[in-house]
Amino acid sequence: QVRFVESGGGLVQPGGSLRLSCAASGSIFSVATMGWYRQAPGKQRELVATIATPGGINYADSVKGRFTVSRGNAKNTVNLQMNSLKPEDTALYLCYLRAQSGEFAPERDSWGQGTQVTVSS
Repeated sequence: QVRFVESGGGLVQPGGSLRLSCAASGSIFSVATMGWYRQAPGKQRELVATIATPGGINYADSVKGRFTVSRGNAKNTVNLQMNSLKPEDTALYLCYLRAQSGEFAPERDSWGQGTQVTVSS
């Protein structure tokens, strides 16, 4: 079982910035990828940004140049710096983890409960 602690969401005006943080813990032996997805009301969950171990950063086209994903200094943490926010960025942002729970276990995907980001004037 993987547990997530996500923080940093909130209400911000268009053009503003927010920084999301996530810490994953529990049955984690080896992390392959961490990152963020988002889901707006009535829409499907979509990838925002992921960072693989080692290297390998992937962004949705809609956030390139505005968002930056990074691994934190603490183990199994990931951050998302969001600049130049737009109303269409409004969504529930979910932390994502692909990891093995043991040396010979398959990689599994997990998502946190999410932190709400609302961009509105």
